[in-house]
Amino acid sequence: MAFIDDYDFELLKNEAENLVLNELGRQLEAYTGEICTCNDCVVDMAAIALNSVKPLYHFSILGTLYTSQAMTDESYGESIRNAVSAAIEKVRENPSHD
Repeated sequence: MAFIDDYDFELLKNEAENLVLNELGRQLEAYTGEICTCNDCVVDMAAIALNSVKPLYHFSILGTLYTSQAMTDESYGESIRNAVSAAIEKVRENPSHD
């Protein structure tokens, strides 16, 4: 039996993912320039942004409280906004396809 089968990793959550996806949706709705919003490009934007922000993993109620506190930190919110903005620009300049 594999290691991964011995534990319930479904409980492990990265709250940064929710924050990035929500911010990505907001910024794409407000984006005024030309940009591809196909699945590949949007998922690339999310991946790029997530790779540049601090993850907020938790697996318990206590962890949820900790990440909720971190999410209210203005500097973390600013890092999410900046990461998403940079990711959108990077994919706009270099889309995943021709």
